[in-house]
Amino acid sequence: MRTSRKLTLSLLALFALVVMSASALAADPGLVYPPTSEVSDQKAGSVLFYNYYTSGATSGNSQNTRINITNTSTTSAAYVHLFFVSASNCSVADSFICLTATQTASFLASDVDPGVSGYIVAVASSGVTGCPVAFNHLIGDEYVKTSTGHAANLGAEAFAALYNGVIPGCDGNSVTATLAFNGVVGSGYNQAPLVLALSNIPSRADGNDTLVVLNRFGGNLAIGASTISSLFGLLYDDAENVFSFTLSSGACQLVGSISNTFPRTVPRVETVIPAGRSGWAKVWLASGAGLLGAQINKNENAGAAANAFNGGHNLHKLTLSPSNSYTIPIFPPSC
Repeated sequence: MRTSRKLTLSLLALFALVVMSASALAADPGLVYPPTSEVSDQKAGSVLFYNYYTSGATSGNSQNTRINITNTSTTSAAYVHLFFVSASNCSVADSFICLTATQTASFLASDVDPGVSGYIVAVASSGVTGCPVAFNHLIGDEYVKTSTGHAANLGAEAFAALYNGVIPGCDGNSVTATLAFNGVVGSGYNQAPLVLALSNIPSRADGNDTLVVLNRFGGNLAIGASTISSLFGLLYDDAENVFSFTLSSGACQLVGSISNTFPRTVPRVETVIPAGRSGWAKVWLASGAGLLGAQINKNENAGAAANAFNGGHNLHKLTLSPSNSYTIPIFPPSC
């Protein structure tokens, strides 16, 4: 019995070593944040997802995004392939950013992709070939403001690599590589969310304007990101009554303010959530594909009313989808 127990402990230790690549080991006090922990905006990873970036076409004063990315490794440089996905047509533009050990960098959306709104995918890559690599040291966030007055600081959603070194199947001769977000140790990344939740929707009658951002996760970033198609959701009032709704979009990002027309419910949202009340909602893609998003609230009375607030956060993740992937083009970094 004692021998069996020792063998079990040894196997568990071996599994931990396989999952936690050398690049993921922390030099800081405490235990390493487990790479197998699912996607979160509170951990480091090898792939970062920025839910919403935007800027004005001519001026970034009223509408802009400051994107921040940090290499938390104390020993190794990071070569990060950035993909800027346009919300309007799912087209993709890309560039590299290179960070020395412990370096942080910031840039404005108006400086690199003016007049475009969408989301950003950042992939840790090899400095030699450009292939995706396990480098679970990247963290990031963004400050976003819109011409409508919505503003928030959103953390970058981090996905950890569950393999060692370079992603399997990619080398100097590869033209593309596929990143599988399936939770498989040895080859994949953390799973993507399936069902998202808005934990609180304040009443529009109280001056609240809640902006919702929903992103279809996945696609071929060499030719274009995947589109949303059909969404299904449930809206709850604060008395536990539930109302269903559907949304559809041919784009890869859907942005709208919660109102009587978005989403369309029976009765309408402003009847379900009247003055002085609140509700919540959950939403998912009918196809079962991955989904990420954020909500940002604006209230003009924030400086005068005790119950009026501005701000935002990424949407909560209730369930996971194991069948999502991004295919990316492969070429060496230019920095």
